[in-house]
Amino acid sequence: MTVRRVRASGARVLAALCLAVLPPLAAAQQPLRVQLAAPESVRPLLERHLRILRSDQTLPAERADRVALARRARREATELLATEGYFSPEVKLEREDEGDWKLTVVPGTPAKVVAVDVQFEGALAGEGEALVARRAQLRNAWALAAGQVFRQSAWDDAKRRLLDDVSSRDYAAARIADSRAEVDPDAATVRLAVTVDSGPPFFLGPIEVSGLKHLPPDLVARFSRLQAGRPFNQDELLALQGTLQNVPQFASVVVDIERDPALAAAVPVRVQVSEARSRQLGFGAGYSSNTGFRGEISWRDVNLFGRGWELASALRLEQLRQSLFADVFLPPAPEGHRDSVGAAAERSTVEGLTLTTQAVGVARTNTRALAGGTMDTRVALRLQQEERKLDGGDTTRRKALTLNWAWTRRMVDDALDPRRGDVLQFEIGGGSRALLSDQNFVRLYGRYVRYVPVAARDVLILRAEGGATLAKSRDGVPQDFLFRTGGTQTVRGYTYQSLGVQEADAIVGGRYLAAASAEYVHWFRPQWGVAAFVDAGDAADDRDIFELKKGYGVGARWKSPAGPLALDLAWGQAEQRLRLHFGIAIAF
Repeated sequence: MTVRRVRASGARVLAALCLAVLPPLAAAQQPLRVQLAAPESVRPLLERHLRILRSDQTLPAERADRVALARRARREATELLATEGYFSPEVKLEREDEGDWKLTVVPGTPAKVVAVDVQFEGALAGEGEALVARRAQLRNAWALAAGQVFRQSAWDDAKRRLLDDVSSRDYAAARIADSRAEVDPDAATVRLAVTVDSGPPFFLGPIEVSGLKHLPPDLVARFSRLQAGRPFNQDELLALQGTLQNVPQFASVVVDIERDPALAAAVPVRVQVSEARSRQLGFGAGYSSNTGFRGEISWRDVNLFGRGWELASALRLEQLRQSLFADVFLPPAPEGHRDSVGAAAERSTVEGLTLTTQAVGVARTNTRALAGGTMDTRVALRLQQEERKLDGGDTTRRKALTLNWAWTRRMVDDALDPRRGDVLQFEIGGGSRALLSDQNFVRLYGRYVRYVPVAARDVLILRAEGGATLAKSRDGVPQDFLFRTGGTQTVRGYTYQSLGVQEADAIVGGRYLAAASAEYVHWFRPQWGVAAFVDAGDAADDRDIFELKKGYGVGARWKSPAGPLALDLAWGQAEQRLRLHFGIAIAF
């Protein structure tokens, strides 16, 4: 940067500075005490950086040393004030008493920017509607505009932001070719001029991966959506880096290019990775008011058979439910989808219904990034059989081969602790007697959650869900394709899955579901909050007898690393009793 100051006419800017020099002292040095008299607008800056104000300063014994000390203090003060736009200050250093001095600073009028000239060189300076529009956008985004007070930090930041805006898209080798701040101290004005040399436009070349040892060499490419020949865009490189950082096979990832103009025609994308530990044994424990205490042991292998496949398996033991599962996820295909295969076995005893289920299936998922969110699509084929035992009733067995489709769109500001946005979910699935199922049925389900910020911290959470199973009757339809509700995250004030259809001495799933909830959370501290809520819902087998059961209450919230933990005390109006609910307050 070149700074040119216009000399004030008739006198120097600092002509008012004066110094009263103390007479010689004895050889022993005395502590130097300096009182600062300055406006609050500049006092913190001077106190933080002026060396003469430090407590360890001593009074020089020699007259020449005192003169040098005073000159240095005036120079430092003047330079510091210039960084804040004060180019005509008055700085006076006077003796108050033996060893006591007074530094008086009158900063004057801060200089303001009166003109800004932003120019471009290189390919960005060429002809064409797109280039003209890009230059206009960059000039409009200039941060230190006319009328603002000139500060060195703002000047440096404005140039940095301009260069970042140019170099982050197309022109990776852009640089500041020239910059000037012309100061007129008398008028307290500054004229700014910046020239950016964009260099040539960059286009992406092949991906070059380093750091792989045990993982397959094509694993990074399977997660990449970059295409050779596309114009360089830093956001796309950062998106790939973020995607790879979330891949369990990698411990760390850096994605970048070499900003050499000689490589602009096809610059290689350099991906530097370090591999994570492929196998991991885990243990866990927890509690939920829905299913009771829980213990879990898990085994994970993210490089199964040396092919980069992910194996996720676990044995989970809960008081009301026990399950064993194993899923294998393949790396993404070039088209963007991801396939998986899995098997699971589960046994549960809830509200007098004991279910034993075994299932195998395959699935294909596709995740798309949206502006401000994501959209997930999942198609699954599942073969399952279940044994259903009712308290006071018979034991029956059912089987089904089902095809299921699920679509979820998340547009929230924080996946773990949302405060603004919404989540929309649809599901459709079913089976046919002609294809290994005991009954013809189609299950429809939808869910919507809305997060509305209130005041500085609070949030209003609105939830609605509904479902219907289209079948002649519920006989022969697996419980996974029927509906029960009640408990944490559904209708509070009622026990887990206690709202459904009475059969023998048990509650089983019905063909229809409807539920809604409104919850207000007030965060009185960053980690602690209180909530008030109203829930309503029911599951039934006949729409004519469908009746919403209401629950309402209050609760406490704590923001844990896994999301807000909720402890709720709810009154179930239909049962006329209080219940305590505990779980993670994630509404989707």
